[in-house]
Amino acid sequence: MHDFHLANEIIKIAKDHAQKNGLLKINKIVIELGDIVEHGENINPENLKYNINLLLPCAVEIKRIKGNKWKLVSIDED
Repeated sequence: MHDFHLANEIIKIAKDHAQKNGLLKINKIVIELGDIVEHGENINPENLKYNINLLLPCAVEIKRIKGNKWKLVSIDED
C-alpha cells in the first residue's frame, strides 16, 4: 500500500506538469529513488513501477540513488 501511495503522488505531479506544459500524453516517466520509508516500510522499486503502471500505463524508469529522497527527473510524451 505504501508503494501505491507514492505512485499516486508521482502521477499527480506528472499529470500537473504535463498539463502546465501542454503535453498531450505521458509515455515515459523517469524517477530517481533513494531509500524511502513510508508507513514503516521501504519503497520497493518494482512495486512502485507496477503501481505507477496501474494508475498511468506508460514506460517507467527508476534510477537508484543514495539518500532518502525521490525525484521526478523527466516526463516524455508522444
